[in-house]
Amino acid sequence: MPTQQQTGRLRAMLDQPATFLKWLLFACIIGVVVGLVSTAFYYALAGVTALRGWHPWLLWLLPLGGVGIVLLYRVCGLERDRGTNFVLMAVRENQPLRLRTAPLVFAATVLTHLLGGSSGREGAILQIGGSISSKIGTWMHLDDKDHRVITMCGMAAAFAALFGTPLTAAVFAMEVVSVGVLYYAAIVPCVLSAIIGVWIAGWLGVPPTAFDLQGVPNLTPLTLLQVIAMGVLFAVLSIFFCRLMHAAPRLYNRYLPNHLVRAVVGGGLVIGLTFLVWLWNPGSYDYNGAGSAVIHAAIGGQARPEAFLLKMLFTTITLGAGFKGGEIVPVFFTGATFGCTAAPLLGLHPSFGAGLGMVSVFCGVTNCPMTSMLLALELFAGDSYGMFTGQSLGLFAACIAVSYMLSGYYSLYSEQKILYSKFKPEFINRKANQDEDKS
Repeated sequence: MPTQQQTGRLRAMLDQPATFLKWLLFACIIGVVVGLVSTAFYYALAGVTALRGWHPWLLWLLPLGGVGIVLLYRVCGLERDRGTNFVLMAVRENQPLRLRTAPLVFAATVLTHLLGGSSGREGAILQIGGSISSKIGTWMHLDDKDHRVITMCGMAAAFAALFGTPLTAAVFAMEVVSVGVLYYAAIVPCVLSAIIGVWIAGWLGVPPTAFDLQGVPNLTPLTLLQVIAMGVLFAVLSIFFCRLMHAAPRLYNRYLPNHLVRAVVGGGLVIGLTFLVWLWNPGSYDYNGAGSAVIHAAIGGQARPEAFLLKMLFTTITLGAGFKGGEIVPVFFTGATFGCTAAPLLGLHPSFGAGLGMVSVFCGVTNCPMTSMLLALELFAGDSYGMFTGQSLGLFAACIAVSYMLSGYYSLYSEQKILYSKFKPEFINRKANQDEDKS
């Protein structure tokens, strides 16, 4: 007769492969389902962006589109939607995510891009992936802990499928919720679902996001000092971006509490700003939509010096007024154009400065240094990772580390928890933007 202790050991031995097989199955399901939806989302955004390029007059309908988004959310009972913050709460506190969030944010983001609002796509895709995977978890009767893991799987698969960066997506899903802690229990399902999501998107023709950097220097004492200085500038820019993003909704709430009026005024402001930009750059729509072409130009070494400020202004006005989308592509835009402009002042190549800016400002506003380092690897190294065979990646790591530390406890996501101090090994357990909220 086996003893109780022996029985417990046998059960533990069987639990591990059973858990592995369970997450292998779930990761495949989430990767396929979310990968397909993310692919549809990619083609929808590409289609409406092209359509807006052919018909610039659609910008005049932006206020009307904002009213439509507000009414759509009101009818669906999600007028108080908090975007990506709800996904973070779903992972950390197992807050419920409604399946209706996925088609709702899909449609609203597509409409925002069609009519020329300034927003990205990753915030929307994280909500889409998180809500779909959360609902699948409910259908499978998962317990609270497994439900959180499957939500992270959806985030990873969606992010990976849309950007073609599986390592970045997997680590981001585990790192973004609680700063200072990685949810290692989710590493197998997040990595597998991200890879499968990329495969699905790739098979259906979605290209991975990648850039060819120029002027990447070797790691020397001088270049190290130069990228540290850049990291300081990126940290300041990250703080400014976060404060601006949180200030806009407060100003709208104070002066325009009616959401319908807010959408009309916000859309009108974007139209007005677009025409102001025409005073020195006639016919430019660089700051409407995601602005991917400008990011590519900055990586190529060309950017207007005022571009980063204008993109922040366009984005905060758009998202603060209730239009939908994400903040990360505008962050890439801001970091790339600022880095391209500032790098030559410190003796660095503008293309290299743009690359540093993309990943370092991303780190500063999300507090995800490990994700940012993998992002640099996947965005800039190509399939062979040949660019980083030497010590060049160390320059990216140094710049990212400085931006992470000096950006303080600000974040794009108010529900992000800072569990450990950035300055000493100390457990602090505070919400991001806590000081800003008190002021």
